[in-house]
Amino acid sequence: MKAILFEKYGSPDVLQLKEVEKPMPKDDEVLIKVKATAVNPLDWHRLRADPFIVRFSDGLRKPKNIFIGADIAGEVEAVGKNVTQFQPGDAVYGEIGTGGLAEYVCAAEKAIVAKPAHISFVEAAAVPVAALTALQSLRDHGQLQAGQSVLINGASGGVGTYAVQIAKAFGATVTAVCSTRNIELVRSIGADYVIDYTKEDLTKSSQKYDLILDNVGNLSVANYKHLLNDNGTAVVAGFTNLGRMLSVVVLGGLSSKFGNKKIGPMLASPTQDDLLDLNELLEAGKVKSVIDKCYPFAESAEAIRYLETGRVRGKVVVLIPA
Repeated sequence: MKAILFEKYGSPDVLQLKEVEKPMPKDDEVLIKVKATAVNPLDWHRLRADPFIVRFSDGLRKPKNIFIGADIAGEVEAVGKNVTQFQPGDAVYGEIGTGGLAEYVCAAEKAIVAKPAHISFVEAAAVPVAALTALQSLRDHGQLQAGQSVLINGASGGVGTYAVQIAKAFGATVTAVCSTRNIELVRSIGADYVIDYTKEDLTKSSQKYDLILDNVGNLSVANYKHLLNDNGTAVVAGFTNLGRMLSVVVLGGLSSKFGNKKIGPMLASPTQDDLLDLNELLEAGKVKSVIDKCYPFAESAEAIRYLETGRVRGKVVVLIPA
């Protein structure tokens, strides 16, 4: 079978399409014929070993795991002897960690769920990392309640487009932060108010919010404190640089411990239960995938290169040939 892999760190130019051995499912795994794979910032962070601390887990001089791609959607081809939830022919999607940019993958039974019949493989592949991050940021870290006011920074990106819709499904009033060209997009998916960051300085706003979800990471801890109501929460899911991340961890941690405003980072933890919760929202029509571009398998490097521009509206998906 063919797979996209990288045997050294660097730009998307180091990605190679190669023949590799087709995997065999273990007792608790399913073998999936991949139809579509979404790319995420974590893919290019791993590819470039940026920030450098990535190397401490992925390999100091060269990557230990040469495969890439976390989000997949496809059809079950075979199942391990202990698998009870799926059978060959089932349409599924999920988050497998790595290796999704390939014709076939093996996934743990608990890492995938059935694809809703009314959505395409492309739409399903876009869901896992981004929508799980949005759901867990708002519901678990932010403790979002109906009637609260939510500010979503980076509302037109992968996590942001899901976050706007999920917050609305939970009954929140949503203010979306985006550029001029994305105003109509975020309004179309449910944003009540929009702040155009090219024309308005968010940090000088007098408006206060119960919950902030920052998918960009370009705000300071002081900015979060200024924008939050008393007992409000800021959840930071994205970072512009390592310094911002450390500031949120250290200064945000101090604010959370000694003040009445909670500020901290989050890292999504994929679970089958949460994917099933997302399925309910997808099936009810309360959440949909926003797809910017689809690339052919052989142009996976271009897909990641486009993602790195930071100009993506929603998600970027790679199509795996039949």
